[in-house]
Amino acid sequence: MQDDDRRGIADHLLLDRATELGRPLFSQDEDLLVEARRRQGTGINFSGLVYARQWQVTIGDCVRDLQLIAEVMEPEELANRVEYLPL
Repeated sequence: MQDDDRRGIADHLLLDRATELGRPLFSQDEDLLVEARRRQGTGINFSGLVYARQWQVTIGDCVRDLQLIAEVMEPEELANRVEYLPL
């Protein structure tokens, strides 16, 4: 969301903005993962989250897996889901 001048905003607002734009998010922020899981549990729609723990995946693996997700999935298929990297 740096292009959108929203760096540093609260996680719930970040997910709201991504949903408004129809874009799933990629993050290594555990707080954002908590917010996404809260939304899943309470039925609040969001555009989807692809999550990777920093110590469990390399940058190269993230890029490869994100490219694969972009090639085989439509953004709507990630709606209200959390996908974990590495795949």
